Amino acid sequence: MNTATAQQHFQQWLADINHACGEFDGAALGDAFSGEIRPRQLGALRFSHVSSSHARLLRTPREVQRSSEHKYFAVFQLKGMANMAQDDAREVLMPGDILLIDSARPSDFTFGDASQQISLILPHDRVDQLLRFTPVEIGRKIPAGSPVALLAQQMLLSSTQLDEVSLAESEAVIDALISLMRPALCGSDSNPDPHERIFRKSLALIETHIADEALCPEMIARDIGVSMRGLYRVFAKKGLVIAQYIKNRRLDICAETLRNPQSTLKLSALGYTWGFSNSSYFTTAFKQRFGVSPGEYRKRYS
Repeated sequence: MNTATAQQHFQQWLADINHACGEFDGAALGDAFSGEIRPRQLGALRFSHVSSSHARLLRTPREVQRSSEHKYFAVFQLKGMANMAQDDAREVLMPGDILLIDSARPSDFTFGDASQQISLILPHDRVDQLLRFTPVEIGRKIPAGSPVALLAQQMLLSSTQLDEVSLAESEAVIDALISLMRPALCGSDSNPDPHERIFRKSLALIETHIADEALCPEMIARDIGVSMRGLYRVFAKKGLVIAQYIKNRRLDICAETLRNPQSTLKLSALGYTWGFSNSSYFTTAFKQRFGVSPGEYRKRYS
């Protein structure tokens, strides 16, 4: 393949990458470039098989700014080698290794000869929620052969071979993968700073009392022993408003209940069960978050 043909092939591959994964720039590294991407969606599972030789992908601040969706890429290296860098972290991926990349930060990927990966998109808000907003170590390799890498890759590969999966089942796979990788993705939290300690205590209190109608920021501040201003500041550092977080957490639990075919809870009682004192307000809030009423949402999964 001559240089002109390699560049033309690369530009098509880059366009396909951008369509499936978001904005990237890059270059072919010589005439030996080859590349292919096969995107697929199974319910909530969005992933791509990425094959490449002698290529570089860049996500500069310009590409980050152009992308509206904040997400993580869980990169599962299947064959060959790839060099990946984000922030100060730099890793060489070999078959079986896994790496998490944040789409909101610049990154730099270089693919060696016959590199093959699966790039799985993980919703940013779901990762934060399941990891309880524990700081995630971006760009840190989960090495092949570790129990986490072996189990996670086996689960992902089994899922990608399915012909069909329901939305609820695919969401359960995503949650299971995130939870499985949690020990490797989260840094040591043996001595968190005071703000982090307050934040985690608040989340634990919210989970314990999520069904209690009396749960509110004032109650949390009182029980933890912090001022209201201090509590708001702690959540603001995470880009959150505490009252909104409580409401969204309740709505997410209601949605999980509606997706469960075994649930027999009536719609009229659902909001009251999870701390909403007004059924009309619950219906309005649910529709604002999920785009449909609770009844219509349940029908999707029946």
